[in-house]
Amino acid sequence: MIRFSLRFVGLLSLAAAFILVIYDGTKSIAGNAVAITTVRGLWETLNAASLQSLRPLIENSIGRFAWDPVFAGFLGTPSWAVLGLFGIVLILLGRKRRPLIGYAR
Repeated sequence: MIRFSLRFVGLLSLAAAFILVIYDGTKSIAGNAVAITTVRGLWETLNAASLQSLRPLIENSIGRFAWDPVFAGFLGTPSWAVLGLFGIVLILLGRKRRPLIGYAR
């Protein structure tokens, strides 16, 4: 059941990444310029209040160095790449193990 859940969430994540690639592509074609939806832009679209409350939490618990170079860099990455990588990792974690051949253990 856990493998199925991991593969299902991974597949949904890959589907969302594909939708965001199509969205960015059509936006780029329509605007005659490259348009990339960042993680920050997607997060602010979905729930801006949680992003605003996350910054003080990270700065107080880990330190100021964790927000600016690390987490701000993560928020600047393309959202389709993050969702795609997350989906690939979940699908790989949920795959079936290879059967052993012979006596190798």
